Amino acid sequence: MQGDWTLANYRRLQTQMTAMQTNGAELLSFSGLTALDTAGAALLVELIGVARAQQVAQHGDELTPAWRSLLATVAQALNQPETPTPAATSCTGDVLAGIGSTMLDLYANAIALLGFTGLCLQALATSLVHPSRWRLTAVVAQIEQTCLNAVPIVALLTFMVGAVVAFLGATVLADFGASIYTVDLVAFSFLREFGVLLTAILMAGRTASAFTAQIGSMKANEEIDAIRALGLDPMALLVLPRLLALLVAMPALTFIAMLSGMLGGALVCALSLQISPAMFLSLLQQDVSVRHFLVGIAKAPIFAFVIALIGCLEGFKVSGSAQSVGSHTTSSVVQSIFLVIVIDALAALFYMEMGW
Repeated sequence: MQGDWTLANYRRLQTQMTAMQTNGAELLSFSGLTALDTAGAALLVELIGVARAQQVAQHGDELTPAWRSLLATVAQALNQPETPTPAATSCTGDVLAGIGSTMLDLYANAIALLGFTGLCLQALATSLVHPSRWRLTAVVAQIEQTCLNAVPIVALLTFMVGAVVAFLGATVLADFGASIYTVDLVAFSFLREFGVLLTAILMAGRTASAFTAQIGSMKANEEIDAIRALGLDPMALLVLPRLLALLVAMPALTFIAMLSGMLGGALVCALSLQISPAMFLSLLQQDVSVRHFLVGIAKAPIFAFVIALIGCLEGFKVSGSAQSVGSHTTSSVVQSIFLVIVIDALAALFYMEMGW
């Protein structure tokens, strides 16, 4: 092997490689080599093989140290395994793969939610045993944000929905001469379902997203790591005040939603059906028992617990980027609304079977 094995002589060297291979690459001598660059080293590796090139790079006394280093580097680079060609996929396979991936994500989220629920219950039990650890100031501040600041939007929304329900009931029931039962329709719908469900959906969109954004921003700024470094428990410091505040806020807001919805229905009844407020209250007292109120208000703490857990859990899942904060905030709202509706449907089936 003689001459310059460089890029300038690349084509000529390629034509010589066939003759060299027939003469036996293992018997080649490197004493006549005068120049070597990366292109020439690649041709040498192709000619004598990766294993032989690595041996020459280690023990080739005929090569300078720089050439041996270059030959070893090129041999190592050309020794990388080939990337397997991806198998051809079909539309059906992609759909099934997507379904499988979604199911695995749902399973992982369910396991994470159950584990986080256990941590919250453990922190709550520890706080109950040690009253000195209660953070009343934080709880009161969260109650102000989650309850008092949400009263206007909850009252306005349920008032308008109550008016719409009463208007639809009056329109439909008038064909049967039963317009008087519009009072029962509004009362039953808001005491049992609409009051607590609309409030829970509003809290999922308003409060769960706020919890996720707040805790997520702290996670991104490494403030939660600083809390742990100070020997404090993030569950007791961040999660429990929000959880307890929402457990107080949801029943109160649900009660306000029930009153506002029935007030909107009473207004429509007074304007469209000539049912006076006194008659509305009389029919309400006569036909609707307290049981329906208790059935509706009993779901409020359950919804509050679920919304607070999901909002805080998604906040702890945030990584160190603004995009992660946004995606987990969206995820917390979607998960909260979905679980609220599922739990409400299961509760309705349970109440129906129990005859409540």
